[in-house]
Amino acid sequence: MKPALVFAAIGEAMTGAALLMFPGWIGRLLFGVELTDVAAIAARVAGIALIALGIACWPGTQLIGMLIYSAGVALFLAWVGLAGGSAGILLWPVVILHMILTALLMRSLPGDRDAKA
Repeated sequence: MKPALVFAAIGEAMTGAALLMFPGWIGRLLFGVELTDVAAIAARVAGIALIALGIACWPGTQLIGMLIYSAGVALFLAWVGLAGGSAGILLWPVVILHMILTALLMRSLPGDRDAKA
């Protein structure tokens, strides 16, 4: 794996983790304003995406990266909806869509298919 790709993958995953855990602080460092309310929610979704991107950049882990993204977004958005946060008309359809996509991606994981038969 090329050193630049390793550096980029690690950097994106670390940035994603920071956005997921500290969206307000990262917003202040990047944009000079603290991210609150819906901006913090969007920053956390972006954080999940950056973590998944970092994982997907490693050889042979593209499927795992998409699985982590889809499952992470489904769980996070469900938590947002159940915790009484912002809930627009598309929140639950998107949660359900990502849950279905997560199940399909999990079925695509390599494994011993003969043992399941």
